[in-house]
Amino acid sequence: MTLEQLRIFLEVAKQLHFTRAAEELYITQPAVSAAVQSLETYFGVKLFHRIGRHIEITDAGLLLQTEAKDILDRVKLMERGLRELNDLQRGELKLGSSLTIGNYWLPAKISQFQEQYPNISIKCTLANTEEICDGTAAGLFDLGLIEADVKPSLQKVLKSEEIGSDRLVIVVGKLHPWYEHPEITLTQLYETAWVMRESGSGTQQVFEQALLDWGVELSRLEIMLVLSSGEMVKAALESSVRAAAISELMVQKEFQLDILRKVTVIKPDIDGEPETELKSDRLQQLEIKRPFLKLTHNQRFQTKIARVFGEILCRNVS
Repeated sequence: MTLEQLRIFLEVAKQLHFTRAAEELYITQPAVSAAVQSLETYFGVKLFHRIGRHIEITDAGLLLQTEAKDILDRVKLMERGLRELNDLQRGELKLGSSLTIGNYWLPAKISQFQEQYPNISIKCTLANTEEICDGTAAGLFDLGLIEADVKPSLQKVLKSEEIGSDRLVIVVGKLHPWYEHPEITLTQLYETAWVMRESGSGTQQVFEQALLDWGVELSRLEIMLVLSSGEMVKAALESSVRAAAISELMVQKEFQLDILRKVTVIKPDIDGEPETELKSDRLQQLEIKRPFLKLTHNQRFQTKIARVFGEILCRNVS
């Protein structure tokens, strides 16, 4: 069995056609057939059913397909690691980042890295927290960057390390009554319509946990919109009477221009006392803090490039 045979097999499994696989690999169709036949002989199993002019992958083929992908991924990582023995003069870094981090926090870190290592290529994919966790676990990214907890099913697969933090703030636009009176009690959270992020968003995960900690029932909130990005949320607030929780990093410009305003939530410093009857020195301002986390796979090889970039991410952790 050779790596080339595995590459040919994977292409046939992808195309489910010997001739198309040969065309994709720029080799002859007999060479493709010979490689697959050699693997079948080596393992003593059938990898494909030949049915007329088309083929179907067998259970043995499905098993080999999974294992072959893993083997070739590891070979690629080994090759990358060996190439990096040239003092980071070339190479590639694959990042997966949640939207807030990728748009507002990460660019400065990438600039710092590229000033020191200008020949390293960086590819960054932006998605929500759940997708970044899944991608890091699947080996699509050398490092994943998220702003919420790793989902339980992946906590044994992924290692997380805090590299920074920010705060979620409740914000409203000029048409909202809270804009002129930006200090509210917990019970007032039920008195407005809300714009929320989609399920799988780190922002939504952290906000829901904060509401739970405050004793606020999410099911009682009037949720009018569910959107897939913070930029869409901001736009939805500017000309509406809805509220939303959003990263403080994302709304600095809007605060300066008085387009949006932060709303402070207060509660009694002593439980059981009515909120409306307390003096200001006996009220507590509630905050929603969240960490930024760097994710790495527990078992996959960590390249030198990823380790060096990780060190830059950890500088000046706040």
